[in-house]
Amino acid sequence: MQAASSDYPQAVIKLRDLLNTYLDPEKVAVVVRAFEVGARAHEGQTRITGEPYILHPVAVAQILANMRMDHESIAAAILHDTLEDTVLSKADVESQFGTEIANLVDGVTKLDKMKFRTRGEADAESFRKLMLAMSRDLRVIFIKLADRMHNMRTLDQMSDHSRRRIARETLEIYAPIADRLGMNSMKSQLEDMGFANLYPWRYRTINEHLSAMTGHRKEIVENISEALKKRMSDAGVPCRISGRQKTPYSIYRKMLAKDLSFSSVTDFYAFRIITQTESHCYVALGLVHNLYPPKPGKFKDFIALPKANGYQSLHTILNSPYGLPIEIQIRTEEMDIMAVKGAAAHWHYKSSHPSNGSSAQVRAREWLMQLVDVQRHTGDSLEFLDGAKSDLFPDEIFVFTPKGKIIDLRRNATALDFAYAIHTDIGNHTQTALVDQEEVPLSTRLFNGQTVKIITDKDAHPKPEWLEFVSTARARTSIRAYLKSLEHEDTVALGLRLLEKALNARGSSLDTIPQKRWDSYLKENHLAKQENLFRDLAFGTTLANIVAAKLVPESRLLNEADGIEEALTIAGSEGSAVSFAACCLPVPGDRITAYVSADKGLVVHRVSCANVREFRKHPDRCVDVIWAPITEGMFRVAVKILANNIPGALANISSSIAEAGSNIEKVSITESNPETSALLFNISVESRDHMARVLRRLRRNSKVLRVTRV
Repeated sequence: MQAASSDYPQAVIKLRDLLNTYLDPEKVAVVVRAFEVGARAHEGQTRITGEPYILHPVAVAQILANMRMDHESIAAAILHDTLEDTVLSKADVESQFGTEIANLVDGVTKLDKMKFRTRGEADAESFRKLMLAMSRDLRVIFIKLADRMHNMRTLDQMSDHSRRRIARETLEIYAPIADRLGMNSMKSQLEDMGFANLYPWRYRTINEHLSAMTGHRKEIVENISEALKKRMSDAGVPCRISGRQKTPYSIYRKMLAKDLSFSSVTDFYAFRIITQTESHCYVALGLVHNLYPPKPGKFKDFIALPKANGYQSLHTILNSPYGLPIEIQIRTEEMDIMAVKGAAAHWHYKSSHPSNGSSAQVRAREWLMQLVDVQRHTGDSLEFLDGAKSDLFPDEIFVFTPKGKIIDLRRNATALDFAYAIHTDIGNHTQTALVDQEEVPLSTRLFNGQTVKIITDKDAHPKPEWLEFVSTARARTSIRAYLKSLEHEDTVALGLRLLEKALNARGSSLDTIPQKRWDSYLKENHLAKQENLFRDLAFGTTLANIVAAKLVPESRLLNEADGIEEALTIAGSEGSAVSFAACCLPVPGDRITAYVSADKGLVVHRVSCANVREFRKHPDRCVDVIWAPITEGMFRVAVKILANNIPGALANISSSIAEAGSNIEKVSITESNPETSALLFNISVESRDHMARVLRRLRRNSKVLRVTRV
C-alpha cells in the first residue's frame, strides 16, 4: 500500500521537490517508489545516531540530486544498501525497478558476506569490484562517492580508531577518484573532511589562521575584483568574477610537499573569471596580462591541453601592486560545470546533448579501461589496489606521439611507460625510444611537451630489470604478467624434457603413450591437464622416473648394453625451475650433474662438488646433464683473493675485474692483518673460459698475491 505524501519524512519531500525541477513526473515517481521499497526493507534499522537507517540513503540521493543526476542513479542510491543489509535480493530489485537500477545497486554493494583473511584484503577486493563496476557504468562510483560524502558528514559518532581509518581511506582512495573523474567540488569536500578527522589539530590550526587572515585582506580582494571587472567590461568581455580561497587540505599538502611556512602558501590572491566562449578566455588572458605583469613560466593552458580528468582552464599568476601574487583561472561556464562535476556533468547535459559524452567522461572511461586491463593481469587484489592508488595521484605530464596525439602520464614516467600507455603489445616489444628525435635509454624520464617515438622489434621482450624503472601500474602489471607466463612456459618445457628422458630410458616416448592411459593417469592423480604434471616434474614434487614407470608399466629400464641414455642439456635460460647450486657455483664449461629437489626443482652442481656424493644415495632424484652448445646469461662465481693491505687495493682489484668484462655482485673481507687482506668476491661470468680470463687479469695485478676459485 502506497504511503500518503504527508507521511513522508521531510528529507524525502525536499528530495522530491528538487527532482521535480529537472525530471519528468514519471521519473520522480520511480524515485519515490524506491524510497517506499527501501523504507520497508530497512524498517527497524537505525544508524549509530539513532535516526532511522533509511534517512542515510535518502541523504545520498539528495547529494546526487544536487548534481542533477538521472533518476536511475537516484533510485539506486536510495536502494544501495538493501542487498547488503536487508532481505531484498538483486532479483527483487530487478523485478520492481528493471535491470539498469538493479545493476547499479549491485555495483555499489560491498563484499562483506565473503570471507577474507584480512580487513585490508576485503577492502582491496571491494575496491577491485568497484573499479570493474565503474568500467561498465560510471554512475556506480557517483553513488559510492555520494555515500562516502554522507558517511564523512556523520563520522563524529564513530570511535576514534574507525574515524581515522575511514578518513585515511577517504584521502587515499575516494578523494583521488573524485579528482580523477574531474569532480572538483566533491574532491575538495572529501579531502577537507578526511583531513579534519585524520589530523584534527592540524586542520583546526590552519582553519584558525585562515579565519584570522580574512578581515584585513577583504579590501584588497575587493579592489582587485573591481579592477578586473572594469578591464573586462571596457573590452566588452562578458564574464563573472569570484574570489577563491585555498582549502585547508590543499594548504597542508603544499606546506608538506615544498616545506613551506603557512604564510608562504597563503600569501597570494586567487580569482576565477568565467566567460561565455573559448575565444573570450584568451581575450581575457590578454587583458589580465595587460592589467598586471605576469610571472614568467607560470602560465598553463589546460584548454588546449586538458588534464587527464577532462579539466579545462587557463591558469596564470600575476604580480599585483600590493606586493603579493595573484592567481587567475579563466574558463567558460561549461568548463566551470565540468571542473566542479567532472564526469558527472554528462548527466547534467544528457537531455540536451544525448549523444555527446563530456571530455571528463571520455577521459574517465579511458582511465577505467586502463584499470580493467591492469586487473586482468593481476591475480592479487592488494597488488591491484596498490597499483590503482599509485595512478590516482598522477601529477600529470603531457607528451606527444609522432602524429601529434596527446598521451597523459604520471610525473616521473619513463619512455617505456609511454610505450605501454599506447598499447601493451608495443610495450612488450619495445626496442628503442626516440625523444624529440634523439635516441635515449628506455629508463629516461619524460617531461611536458616532449615527442616520443617507440621503435619495436618482434624479438624484443620484457626483462626483469624493466620493473626497476617503470612508474605506471599498467607497465608494471604488463611486465610482471609476461615474465610469469614466460616462467610458466619454461617450467612446463623442462618438466616435459624430464619425462621424455625418463620414458626414453624405458624404450618409450611421449608420442607412444595412448590418450586413454594419459587420461586415466591424470584423473587418478587429480591433475586437470598435462601441463600441471610437467610443472610438478620440473619443481621436483613428482619424480619423472616414477611417472614413466606408471605410464609404461610393461617397460623396463634399459641397461648400458641396450643403449646410452641421453643427458639433459642446460642452457641457463630455463627460468626458476633450474637453479645453480650456491655451494659450488657451476659455470658453462664445468662438468656438471643435477639433483631434483622437492622445493627448488632441478639444482645443477659441479661434478666435483662435495655434496654430490650425498645426492647419489638417491639415484631416482639424480639427472645426467650437460651444457648446451650455446648458453645464455651470466653465471655467478666465487673468487678468493689474497691482496696487499694498502690504500686503493680494493678499487684497483675491482677495476681489473671490470676490465675483464665481469661484474661484481658481492665482496667481503674474510681475513685481514697489517700486511694482507683476504677478499671474497662474487662475480658474474659467461663461461669457464671467461672466468679464466678474469683470473689471469687478476694474477697480473701487482696488488694481488694469490687468486683461487672457491
